[in-house]
Amino acid sequence: MDLIQMKDNASKASSLLKAISHESRLLILCLLLRKEMTVGELAEYSDLSQSAFSQHLSVLRNKGLVKCRKESQNVYYSIKDSSVIKILEALYGIYCGDENS
Repeated sequence: MDLIQMKDNASKASSLLKAISHESRLLILCLLLRKEMTVGELAEYSDLSQSAFSQHLSVLRNKGLVKCRKESQNVYYSIKDSSVIKILEALYGIYCGDENS
């Protein structure tokens, strides 16, 4: 890999890490790692106002980390970017594994 490609990849990685660096967004992604969830289901795990919660979902959507689909009155979210899954699995192993119980 040449230096130009490394810089480009570093920029992409930095953007991804910035998007997941907020505690609320990280929690949303951890929940979505388990299964697709509706906005209402996700919001149950948050102490944020509806407005703030929606803003965090918007950041994740705009960065291409999550995708949504509408079914009837519900909007379902799931993880879109496979690199997010790999990062979350690593973080889960470090911070939520059996040795951290």
